[in-house]
Amino acid sequence: MKVLVAYFSASGLTKGVAQQLAEVAGADLHEIKPEQPYTDADLDWRDKESRSSVEMKDKNSRPAITDKLENMADYDVIFVGFPIWWYTCPTIINTFMEAYDFKGKTVVPFATSGGSTIEKSCEDLKATYPDLTWKDGKLLNKPSKEDLEQFVQSVK
Repeated sequence: MKVLVAYFSASGLTKGVAQQLAEVAGADLHEIKPEQPYTDADLDWRDKESRSSVEMKDKNSRPAITDKLENMADYDVIFVGFPIWWYTCPTIINTFMEAYDFKGKTVVPFATSGGSTIEKSCEDLKATYPDLTWKDGKLLNKPSKEDLEQFVQSVK
């Protein structure tokens, strides 16, 4: 079983968790990079005109990504990580999900958040991509190695 940990990280927090998860899972690691990197001003959730606020208001927003994987067909399980924005996953995750064929694969969300749970993100992803095989997602704020091991085992 070949495993991939793909993640989007705006501030570096999700990146750190993704790196730890990939190590524990013996997985390859892939960063979902926006074609136009996010600035601090872009991420200001208090500004209704900030880039992230505008993207999150538009359910059809699909920010462009770079570094497309050429070997997605090789993977059986894909952990998809992101920070929670506006109680759900950033729209760049939809860009990633629509860039590849996930049929026959198991997709497992994970997230970091300052205060939200992951449940709405998981519901939204499952509703948007109902034909995919989803496993329960997990919020991974400062996870221990044991937390990560249990999460990986729950997917197998």
